[in-house]
Amino acid sequence: MAEENEDVDLTQEQTEKLLHFQDLTGIEDIDRCKGILREHNWDIEIAVQDTFNKREGAPNVFNQPEAVNNEPREPSMNLQPTDQRVFTVARPPPQGIYQWLYHVIIFPFRFVYSTLLDLVRFTIRLIRPDPRRNVTDPLGDVTRFINSYEETLGTTHPTFYQGSYSQALNDAKRELRFLCVYLHGDDHQDTGDFCRNTLGNQDLIDFINTRMLFWACNTNSPEGFRVSRALKENTYPFLALIVLRQNKMTVVARIEGPIGPGELIEKLERILQDNEASLIAARAEREERDFTQTLRREQDAAYLESLKADQEKERKRREEQDKIDQEKQRLVDEENKRKEMIQERERMKEELKIEIPEEPAVDDPDVVRIVLKLPHGSRIERRFLKNQSLKFLYYFAFCHEDCPDDFHVVTNFPRRTVPCEPSKNGPDPPSFEEAGLGKNEMLFVQDNEA
Repeated sequence: MAEENEDVDLTQEQTEKLLHFQDLTGIEDIDRCKGILREHNWDIEIAVQDTFNKREGAPNVFNQPEAVNNEPREPSMNLQPTDQRVFTVARPPPQGIYQWLYHVIIFPFRFVYSTLLDLVRFTIRLIRPDPRRNVTDPLGDVTRFINSYEETLGTTHPTFYQGSYSQALNDAKRELRFLCVYLHGDDHQDTGDFCRNTLGNQDLIDFINTRMLFWACNTNSPEGFRVSRALKENTYPFLALIVLRQNKMTVVARIEGPIGPGELIEKLERILQDNEASLIAARAEREERDFTQTLRREQDAAYLESLKADQEKERKRREEQDKIDQEKQRLVDEENKRKEMIQERERMKEELKIEIPEEPAVDDPDVVRIVLKLPHGSRIERRFLKNQSLKFLYYFAFCHEDCPDDFHVVTNFPRRTVPCEPSKNGPDPPSFEEAGLGKNEMLFVQDNEA
């Protein structure tokens, strides 16, 4: 019973959306269609999109969590696929006696410096929380890193992506491109050499700029620290290559350590070749989905156009029917009014018949004999007293069945109208004698509507 009441409560707009949704999705179960539309607040566009996304294995687009700090929501990630390539490049050992001597001399100082630095950082974190954990301005963190990088290490480098990590991921997913992530560690001993000799190499710059997006940030900033915690790098320099696979942004390779430009190009080329098939499949799938959506939009537009045409026809049909109904009602009203007028006239005639005095005798000295000639040629006759009002002559003619309803009485010669009809200004017309009528008169009834 509750389900029947829900069906009855559907508005006309909801019913049209329900039928439209059923046509677009091909779902025959009407209750299931209603359930899906209710879940999406009767937004047919989102409901249809989500239904097809579920069939295609795409993520749900309805009721997504809101963006934080105006940042776009990051796409689904696969940080550790089973076939992830991990390249760890060890620092080359010292060559020759001078390098070994330098290494032996500098090692204690580096050890003490790094140990003291770690102790200071640990102590500070005990006193107050790490400020890097609160990301408040991701775009600002990236911009400040780029400015600092160029001031310190020069402007010869791959084109840095001017945006947050989330924006870079979304752009790489939308454009179906590889994304190379570089995490910059200021305090690492190999960072300066890697930036100048590897990232500053023109061949590597041309390779990266033409084949992928390149995003970089300092791990001492909140945005860089956040990405560092997500990717879990072990050492610096650190590079990660990310690409769309199976509808998720997947970290397909990690390169850690002081790698040279030639070796880095070789490894990147190999990774791109190994994962190009996934991009080709994603492009084909997207083209097919775009074609399906375009076809769906065209079908929707055609359906809506047809629906509008049908609605316009229905509107015109209703207007025509309304006109017919109004005309019928007008005729009925006129007929009822005519019948009421006839009934009122008959009632009035019955009342006026009572008011007409009895006909006087033929030999009465004051008798006046009136012959009325009706419009269609017949004659009627009646006797009155000369001192009686002419209104009784009018009542007599009005009550006769052959007399028209709207008329006036005239004399033949000289032709004049006999003032016999009562009115508001003259409720009591003159008597026969006052009107100058003799004992025998022939008068004519003329139809006012003729």
